[in-house]
Amino acid sequence: MHSAFDIAVIGSGFAGSITAMIARKLGHSVVLLEKGKHPRFAIGESSTPLANLILEELSERFGLANVRPLAKWGSWQQVHPEIACGLKRGFTFFHHEFGRVFTDDQSHRNQLLVAASPNDCIADTHWFRADFDAFFAAEAQKLGVAYWDETELWGVDMARKRPIIQGRHRGQPLEIHAEFIIDASGPRGFVHRALDLPEVPFTHLPSTQALYSHFTGVKRWDELPTNTIRPAPPYPVDDAAVHHVFDGGWIWVLRFNNGVTSAGVAATAKLANELKLAEGEAAWQRLLEKLPSVREQFASAKAVVPFVHAKRLSFLSGDVAGANWALLPSAAGFIDPLLSTGFPLTLLGIERLAKILETKWGRPDFANELFLYSMQTTVELATTERLIAALYATMDDFEVFSALSLLYFAAASFTESARRLGKSELAGNTFLLGEHSVFGPRFRYCVHLALQKPAGARRDHLLQQLQQAIEPVNVAGLASAERRNWYPALAEDLYASGVKLQSTRAEIEAMLLRCGFTRPELTAQSRTNIQKSP
Repeated sequence: MHSAFDIAVIGSGFAGSITAMIARKLGHSVVLLEKGKHPRFAIGESSTPLANLILEELSERFGLANVRPLAKWGSWQQVHPEIACGLKRGFTFFHHEFGRVFTDDQSHRNQLLVAASPNDCIADTHWFRADFDAFFAAEAQKLGVAYWDETELWGVDMARKRPIIQGRHRGQPLEIHAEFIIDASGPRGFVHRALDLPEVPFTHLPSTQALYSHFTGVKRWDELPTNTIRPAPPYPVDDAAVHHVFDGGWIWVLRFNNGVTSAGVAATAKLANELKLAEGEAAWQRLLEKLPSVREQFASAKAVVPFVHAKRLSFLSGDVAGANWALLPSAAGFIDPLLSTGFPLTLLGIERLAKILETKWGRPDFANELFLYSMQTTVELATTERLIAALYATMDDFEVFSALSLLYFAAASFTESARRLGKSELAGNTFLLGEHSVFGPRFRYCVHLALQKPAGARRDHLLQQLQQAIEPVNVAGLASAERRNWYPALAEDLYASGVKLQSTRAEIEAMLLRCGFTRPELTAQSRTNIQKSP
């Protein structure tokens, strides 16, 4: 088989498929190459407000009408109920000590609840990737993208003007000539291997491993007799990305509406080796024995797919793009699923690459734009790595861990708000506000301090600095002492942040109505009477 295309996209997960759709909408001939066959098991499942906003914006900009409803729980359930997903109202964290039943008090010292939406209708989602990826691949084919699955690739010849991809499609030799190659095949993917690109170790993040599966029969945390939460939290704690955090690692629990729950553990190499994660289900049971309350949650659970052990979780490619190829951020690097940063990083990369294809294709400055794309991708991965490394360093000190995590939530909520208000310049063009003149340096300083695991007066200084760091971009009432680690999504917090967002109350009201945060009958006057969560 000999075929020629403008663009070849490697990997038909959601990222590869949406990139192929955009390239096709821009008028290019596109082939989408897949090693396996849909539907298939995959993780990387929990979306975020910023990721959903970018998905929504890309759908509108490139006329992807069938994709747009997937940006919110409510519209997803109305338009595509056949695609399984999970309701995500926020980020839930519980802190555990090995060998002890989970307990807490009215100060919520062992909890952190950060709401991402005020209601189910506009809530985020967990993507059941078997259904989700299959849908995206089918949508790409509807737009005229050539789709070849069960394709094994073993090499690429970059010496020619049009690179030649070599492989085999369903047993037949394959040769594809393409002007440009986009790799969406994940960490250590095809292009990384074919071009023998260097792998660069992260500077701060400890070596980590993961073990995960999909389960049925996982109990809801708020239904366990010992975990009844009073008073009512800002959202149902299980309708979220649930994190069970302990010294050396954490467990995720993501519930889908088809009865399946995604769960797994990410742990430092030291803890992973103690648990012998390579032994799969036996290791999972050993971990549950150390966490009595989580063990109770999984008492009736059964794995429905074989356990997967990832012996090297983090990854960073030394090169991200060349004259006629580019790695999506999901193929350029992976840090950790701790804060669900993978989706926004990848969608930001797709957005940037789409702009390059739209405005620079065939122009002399095309290669220079790819170089800038490469640099920005690397910088954002490194910034994220430093924050995740600091969080791992403080998993034994939940007060510091919680305060550190607010760096992420402050940056993400400010960026989303600025973009929805049509003032994206306030957030700059870098993930986690790396270019923000005040927040950026303070972010880096706080992360540097946290990595040193300070104690005593230096620990107090870090906590003080973290509060000061988020203040210029805090539009969500974060770090408010009276909320005691429970942060609801309230319109009043945005109204009070008008100066930070350079917006009037009327502008913010209009934005909230436009995106479904408030309903027309909930006017600014009535919203002032909403009682804040304890």
